[in-house]
Amino acid sequence: MSQGPLMPKATAVWLVENTSLSFDQIADFCKLHPLEVKGIADGEVATGIKGLDPITTGQLTREEIEKAQKDPNHRLRMAESRVKLPEQKRIKKGPRYTPVSRRHDRPNAILWLVRNHPELKDAQIMRLVGTTKTTIQQVRDRTHWNSASLTPMDPVTLGLCSQIDLDFEVQRAAKDRPQTAAPQETGGTLMPAEVSTAEPEREEPFADMSRPSPAKEEEIDVNSVFAKLKQLKRSDEDEE
Repeated sequence: MSQGPLMPKATAVWLVENTSLSFDQIADFCKLHPLEVKGIADGEVATGIKGLDPITTGQLTREEIEKAQKDPNHRLRMAESRVKLPEQKRIKKGPRYTPVSRRHDRPNAILWLVRNHPELKDAQIMRLVGTTKTTIQQVRDRTHWNSASLTPMDPVTLGLCSQIDLDFEVQRAAKDRPQTAAPQETGGTLMPAEVSTAEPEREEPFADMSRPSPAKEEEIDVNSVFAKLKQLKRSDEDEE
């Protein structure tokens, strides 16, 4: 889809008043609805809008208009611009500007970031707070001149950065962090299904009151019994 002209309604007003183009041709060129162009011709739409000549603005040529007036099926085409605009170079963002009234809060914000997000690099903290690497190192080492009275404060609350910027830097730092090794399997293992699904043993309250089971009798050796009887018999005969 081609780009429409600048100030399309004003251009449509001029084309309606100064050419014999059809409503469809004007609507197609100005990216308007044909009924809207018809309303312009009837004075119901765009009242009070002054027409803009597309020829003087370099958007149309007179030859293109004459060609379209002769052929109702011809569609107007935008004229090529004779002025070539230079390509805009991407400007590298400099350090974040911090208002003078907020600069004394930067060490507090640095302390908050160092404690709550130790994974952030110095360059990321510099982008968020707009400070220097020396100040960050001093806050880390507690060698800052005002380290005794520093209080960790959220930089978003202080207005030094936005929550979106902070979340973006934290996510980037999490991606750059090396993955730690998987923890060793030192915890307990799961119980087997036979044990976990088994019915609990029922405790019988009167189990202790039952009679003890009789001890198993030893088996009697017949030969040993007769041998003992013979010995007793001999001892009785000797005594007589």
